[in-house]
Amino acid sequence: MKTIFTAAALTAFAGSAMAAGHAMTPSVTASDQSVANGVVSAESMTASQNGWLVVHRTDAEMKPGPVVAYAPIRTGETADVAAILQEEVAPGEMLMLMVHGETGGMTTGVFEYTLGATEDGPIRVDEKLVMTVITAQ
Repeated sequence: MKTIFTAAALTAFAGSAMAAGHAMTPSVTASDQSVANGVVSAESMTASQNGWLVVHRTDAEMKPGPVVAYAPIRTGETADVAAILQEEVAPGEMLMLMVHGETGGMTTGVFEYTLGATEDGPIRVDEKLVMTVITAQ
């Protein structure tokens, strides 16, 4: 299981929310998995605001590439977040699962992000993306 957690207090970035009286540090946990069923899943996610699980293509350079799937997430902790693939992903390809916000767009509940845009963009903590990388099986 691969896990990448960002370890900063949410007071470090604007728009943080409180859940059950505690600051929620955004995180995403996922493992290498089969994509034969057309779905990519995060085992668990934590979000300080409503937003999105966004699945980007990536490679050894670990830069986010085109979006291949996304799914809505809600504030707090959520288990088994599934995103339906919108294009073919072959076994062996690397995928970056990332936490994005639901901010700056024209319509709430509609995923409006494109690479480099600010609408529904990635969440950062201490200037680092909240993400993990898996390999499609």
